[in-house]
Amino acid sequence: MHDTDHDAAVSRIAAAIAEPARTRMLCCLMDGHARTSTELAIVAEVSPSTASAHLARLKEQHLVSLHVQGRHRYYHLASQTVARALEALMAIAPPDGPRFTPTTPDRLQLARTCYDHMAGTLAVLLHDRFIALGWLCSPEVEGDYQLTETGNRELAALGIDTQAAGKRRRRFAYPCMDWSMRRPHLGGALGAALLQAAQQREWVRKDLDCRALTVTDTGHKEIQKRFDVHL
Repeated sequence: MHDTDHDAAVSRIAAAIAEPARTRMLCCLMDGHARTSTELAIVAEVSPSTASAHLARLKEQHLVSLHVQGRHRYYHLASQTVARALEALMAIAPPDGPRFTPTTPDRLQLARTCYDHMAGTLAVLLHDRFIALGWLCSPEVEGDYQLTETGNRELAALGIDTQAAGKRRRRFAYPCMDWSMRRPHLGGALGAALLQAAQQREWVRKDLDCRALTVTDTGHKEIQKRFDVHL
């Protein structure tokens, strides 16, 4: 890229960030949670149609990414590079942006089922821990996870047949946006196998009248011991 082209690109990005409503949207997304255009419209104090136009501009400049899941459309920062750039700007002028506060009932917030896999706070924490431990390779863009050799070995030790999960006629492992936490948990055949293993080991029990999962005393102890995840 020529210097003039590079300068023009930087200028376009700077202009996209500079608009106050878009700045509020980006700063709001700094906490790692995804949000809908309606939520971001409230944060930015603009109408839904104006918010959609702002988000289209931010997406065009590769500052945010759109995650479509069924009827729901969530926006999140496009990359860690964007986050670092915003952090540098925030260091100059620290914002006082709103933070995401879950309003899901406590019974469903901690753990529940999402189709045939686990969701809620527990599932999001396990998802993040699996990546931190190097069991899953996080996709650079929207896509499926790859299970590492270490991950395959450790999950097999939990009684999860990863090869069988990989042969099922469905996606193997992918980030599924959690509607209460607005951060991803583990979806796909591997996520379903993880839930099945947790139930077999009696770490969680499915409630009879809803999708809530009760984390047992054994579950609390084993999850903390094995994954260093504190609930």
